[in-house]
This record gives sequence, C-alpha cells and structure tokens, in this order.
Amino acid sequence: MKLPRTYYNPLSLFGSILASVCALIILFFMIAMTLFDTGESGSYVGIFIYIVLPVFLIIGLILIPIGMSRRSKRIKREGAESKVAKIILDLSDQRHWNAIGIFILVTVLFLVLTGIGSYKAFHYTESNEFCGTLCHSVMEPEWVAYQESAHSKVTCVECHVGEGAGWYVKSKLSGLYQVYSVTFNKYPTPIETPLHSLRPARETCEECHWPEKFYSHRLRNEKHFLADSGNTEWNIQLKMKIGSDHIAQGLVEGIHWHVNPDVKIDYIASSFKREFLPWVRYVNSATGDTVIYQDIYETLEQDALDTLEMREMDCLDCHNRPSHQYLPPQEFTDELMAAGRIPAELPEVKSLAMQVFNNEFSDRDTGRIIIMESIKEFYETSYPELVDENPQLIDQAIDGFLAGYSKNIFPEMKANWDAYPTHIGHSEYNGCFRCHNGNHESEDGQVISRDCNLCHTILAQGTTDNYETTTVDKSLEFRHPVDIEEAWKEMACTDCHRYLY
Repeated sequence: MKLPRTYYNPLSLFGSILASVCALIILFFMIAMTLFDTGESGSYVGIFIYIVLPVFLIIGLILIPIGMSRRSKRIKREGAESKVAKIILDLSDQRHWNAIGIFILVTVLFLVLTGIGSYKAFHYTESNEFCGTLCHSVMEPEWVAYQESAHSKVTCVECHVGEGAGWYVKSKLSGLYQVYSVTFNKYPTPIETPLHSLRPARETCEECHWPEKFYSHRLRNEKHFLADSGNTEWNIQLKMKIGSDHIAQGLVEGIHWHVNPDVKIDYIASSFKREFLPWVRYVNSATGDTVIYQDIYETLEQDALDTLEMREMDCLDCHNRPSHQYLPPQEFTDELMAAGRIPAELPEVKSLAMQVFNNEFSDRDTGRIIIMESIKEFYETSYPELVDENPQLIDQAIDGFLAGYSKNIFPEMKANWDAYPTHIGHSEYNGCFRCHNGNHESEDGQVISRDCNLCHTILAQGTTDNYETTTVDKSLEFRHPVDIEEAWKEMACTDCHRYLY
C-alpha cells in the first residue's frame, strides 16, 4: 500500500510503530483483564493500560504528522516541486485514497479507544483497588482496616471525594502530590490525621446517615477478659442512648443530640489530632442562646483563640475512624478470645497478650517472630506440662495473636491504635471526655456534665458467677472489674487503659 512520500521518514515511521505497539498492548491487556482474574496485580496493570500506555500512544500519533511536516520542508529545500509543501487532495491518485482510508480508520479507532480508555481510566482511578493497593507499602494499613470496617462495601471516593467536579479536581490535584510523596519517599510515618482537606461530613456521611432519620436506644453487649491467671470473663450490657427514648421525639436528647439541626457546637482544639478541646461553644439556633465553656485547667489565652482553628462539630468529630480503625490490644484480644480464636482456657493468655502487643516492632516479619517466640517461651517456662499435654492450644494462641497483629499493627508505617486514636467512647482514648470531663465551665458556672448516664445506662455487669442485673428502665452503678475503690470516679479511664490493661 502506497502512502504520500512525506510519510516515509524515520520520525513518522517510529511514531507509527510506537502507536501501533501501544494500541495492541492496551487491547491485549483489556481482553486479558476481562477474561481472567488478575487479583491484586490488576491495579498495577490498570495504571499502564489506562494511564501510562495511552500517553505513549498519543505521542506516537503526534510524531507522525511532525515527521511528515519536517520531511516536506526538507524536500522543498532540496529543490523538489513546491506542491509537496501544500496539502493537496487528488482523488485520482491511489496513494491519496490510501492515506484517506488509513486516516479515517485510525481516527475512528483512536476515538473509540480514547472513549473507552477515558471511561475506564476515570472508573479505575475511582476504584477501591486503585486507592488501596497501588501504593501498597504506604496504603496497606488503611486498606486492611477498611476491609474490616462496617463501610467495606462503600467505595473510597464516596467519602474522600464525593460528588461534584470541584471536589473531583481537588482530589486529583491532591493525588498528584501523593504520587510525588511516594515516589520520592516524602510521606510521613504514620500518615498524619485528621485530614483537613476532607469535604464536610454533611456532604458525605449524611448521604446515608441523615439527622432527620432519628434513632432511639439500642443494646450493646460487651465481653471482656481480665488479665489474671484464669482470664476471668467479665460481661457488661449497656443501653446506649443514641437518640431520644422514643424515636418520635427526634434528637432532643441522647448522643446524637450533638447534630440536632437546632443545635450548633463549635470548638477549638489545642492539638492537631483534636484530642484536647479546651474551648467549646453551644449555640441554640432556635432561641439564640449561646454558652461558652472553657477547661478550667487548660484555659486558652486570647492570642490562641484568635489563631487556632474553630470547627463546627459534625459526625467525624466523634466517628473519626469510620473505616480505618486500629483496635487497641485489649480490645482485639477480647474479641479474638470471645470468638474462640485465642483459647480463653489457656492460663494468663490475656496478660501475655498485653505484654507482647505493647512492644514496639521494627518491621512486620520481626513482629511475627517476636510474637511466636514470646508465646512459646512463656508457656515452656511457666507451664511446661501444658506444652506437653496440649500443644494445640499454644498453636491456636499463636494463630490468634498473629491474626490480631496483622489487622491492627503495621510497624513500617507506624500505624497502630496509639497513632490513630478514636473519639468514640472513653476507655482507651479521651473521646467523650474531651468535653465531658467535668472541667469545662462557663462564666456563669454551668458545667458540661460528666454523668455517664447521659449517654448510656448499665443493665448488667459482672463475672459469669456473679452477674448483676437490673430492669431496662433503671441503671446499675458502674463496678470496676478490679477493685480500685472510688478512683474511677476521679480519674479518666485513659490514665490506665490506653497503654496498660
């Protein structure tokens, strides 16, 4: 097939080969990914077929006319006919028909592939695999935690991007910086949170969880194991006051009162992680009443009030780890023991877990080795007869410990429960006590209450052989599993529970 003689030059030929090879590779991998399950490697293949290779394909196509233009000018300089420099369409010339046919075919093919590629590239860059597996070493903690969360069926972009072209562009620009950070190893460990660039929760969370959908009380059953020789089981049943006593009353009381449309709560945090909130303002939108509370032990000076960020409380101020939560050792060990994955009949296994998981591990594999060797060494030294008689219990404990470790502790990224505190509750983190610690007082003497019964009442608590119960309309006084007298009323739970057991 003959083509215009200006086409026959090294640059145009190279561009044709480059574009053809890229197109064939893209087509091949698109078919392969459709027919076969590529697993985790699909995220890396997707980068090449939807982002990298199309760039080279376009470069190849651009090189073709550039080469033809340069060849035309060269022919003219060498004294050939001047018509070479002009665009002339001669339908009586078979070469021109060939060029027209190829141009139409390539154009159509290019437009089709561009449309498919653009569509695929858009959806690929919005996929969970792209977000979670592409930068595997950096995003592994978030990806693992996400898959264990209640939002594992919600796509990443629904929370991190949301709808609208503005936020889409903003997210992609942010993504370019993240690519730079990963490429040149500029990212912090652990990744800093909270993310101040997230769009308001009312535009993401409330697409599913809207305040107008009121919730009444719910029951919560918790199973704990004490760090004694027998791993004493301690159960507690709570009636959580999520909303009002009856659903028809709306959000006039209860935990979700904080997002009542008629109420506005502003605060100023003294730390980047928002773990300490010394200044809180309550505004009743219906009546206009305004009350400012300040922590009597951490009062902010006026300069700090003028410079620090004031934030309106929303869902993420309590539910700050909705999809990427790393449980503290006492919590995930309790869950594994309750599920039978760590044998509760194994002496001192809860105490051993607290000792093992409060170590700092240098990397993933080293942590696994330390965990396995620590368990074996402890029972070989303290309970040698048990090792001889029931070695399967030791193996079961090792598997359970490693399961909790693999989902909650990531040494390379320094991601764990301490790096990412959750603001729900008040046992291991300040959570509710950031405001409800009894220290926030207004000028006229009003105090943000520390009364636990504001949020929940205790319906049952105790060991299996000493289980205390009450009726659903009453509450038991909290009984600490270990006798510390009245100390629990005077100190924060986190003073002991964040690091100890």
